[in-house]
Amino acid sequence: MYDDIKKNKMKTGVVVFIFLTMITLIIYYICHAFGYSEYSIFIALIFSIISTVATYYNCDKVVLASVKARPATREEDLQLTNILEGLMITSGLTSKPRLYVVESNQPNAFATGRNPENAVICVTTGLLNKLDYYELEGVVAHELAHIKNYDIRLSAVVSVMVGFVIMLSDMFTRIAFRAHRSNDDDDNRGNAILMIIGLIFLIISPIVSKLIQLAVSRRREYLADATAISFTRNPDGLISALRKISSDDSEMKVASDSNAHMYIVTPFKDKRKVDKSSIFSTHPGIEERIEALKNLS
Repeated sequence: MYDDIKKNKMKTGVVVFIFLTMITLIIYYICHAFGYSEYSIFIALIFSIISTVATYYNCDKVVLASVKARPATREEDLQLTNILEGLMITSGLTSKPRLYVVESNQPNAFATGRNPENAVICVTTGLLNKLDYYELEGVVAHELAHIKNYDIRLSAVVSVMVGFVIMLSDMFTRIAFRAHRSNDDDDNRGNAILMIIGLIFLIISPIVSKLIQLAVSRRREYLADATAISFTRNPDGLISALRKISSDDSEMKVASDSNAHMYIVTPFKDKRKVDKSSIFSTHPGIEERIEALKNLS
């Protein structure tokens, strides 16, 4: 487990560097397209550094705002708060995550934040209403495992940055035909290499971003499932929860492509019935996860 935590921290640094580079080149290309060639690289670097730092320190706020989550309270969500308090003892974590609730009939949950000290566990009202005590405990333990394993940092940073890069690419696509630039200018020739690299990243960045997002998500779900069982000592609770969540046909309107990988089960109902994962899956197949849980014993 400690090796996985170390790897997740290293992966976060690598992902941040990749996105910093991609954003820099995309902004440089956009600036250059508008004729700001002399200052383009400086504008791009400043913009990308500021956006990356802001993303890192506010990733949890961005994610919670995107799903319109509200803070959980002991008065309204007593069972949820009691389960978390019990799991804090077995998890070994010293900082208790903040609890949030999303108004949605679909049973689902996710964890986010940049570290265990700033972590959040978010569940839907459907999860609270449709799962029994031990199933809910299994789901909360799974999300707590993401926090302990530092999956949340990697997941939240990737989620926000993927959305940001896609937004930049979309913005450039809309304005590209309005850009006025001279192909014969000597300064443009001198910056041709950076321009070409920027254009390549502009085209492939949404694809690369999505593949990174998907690959990171599938691997971490298996680890979180196993870690959750070490907290609860009850694989049947999580197995039953996974089956119940995956068979539910309710929709989640606040789910999007940029945050789908964060949930314990994909929030898109048309993708839930898949037994086996593919390269384009955000999650392993439910039967694959259940089989892995059964093999733990």
